[in-house]
Amino acid sequence: MKTFLTILLFGQVLLAQPASSQDSTRVLIVYHSEHGHTAAMAEAIANGARAVPHVKVKLLKVAEAKNQEVLAADAIILGSPVYNANMAPALQQFINQWPFEGSPLRDKIGAAFVTAGGMSAGEELVQMNILHAMLIFGMIIVGGQDWRSPFGASAIVNEGPFDTEKQPGKVEAYFLEKGEALGKRVAETASRWRKGGK
Repeated sequence: MKTFLTILLFGQVLLAQPASSQDSTRVLIVYHSEHGHTAAMAEAIANGARAVPHVKVKLLKVAEAKNQEVLAADAIILGSPVYNANMAPALQQFINQWPFEGSPLRDKIGAAFVTAGGMSAGEELVQMNILHAMLIFGMIIVGGQDWRSPFGASAIVNEGPFDTEKQPGKVEAYFLEKGEALGKRVAETASRWRKGGK
């Protein structure tokens, strides 16, 4: 049975909607993925965010995402494979169309995740590119769980013991755990922020 929150002004009903939608923290995860590796990280991040009570997660490919989802979210987590030390063009184009006038994204929580072919192959540069873009919009940045993932979550898919590039969607559990931790931390931070930092 759903409870409803009704807002009254001068004795007239202005709005009636399920109270649960008002109480939920909304986390939006948008990503671009060529071979399924970034998608696997996105799923791990979503699982971490869903583990936090009263959090609603929307997971979208960048081609599906619209500005209305960005505006409705309390937290936005963006993911990309590394493209020559840059984010995927599709993700950059998505960011470029965000509304700017009036600062509608100000004080939303932001975070980043990437997948890269090798270690030191540009993953931190891409994370920082995403985070820099979020800072331009006035967002509040959240990093990973500890010093091993300060800029967000990342995964290596084509070097040494982490070579899963020829297995579409396969990412080592170690990196998926980092993704889950990022999702959980972002959801927890966004939830606290909505409650006034308590």
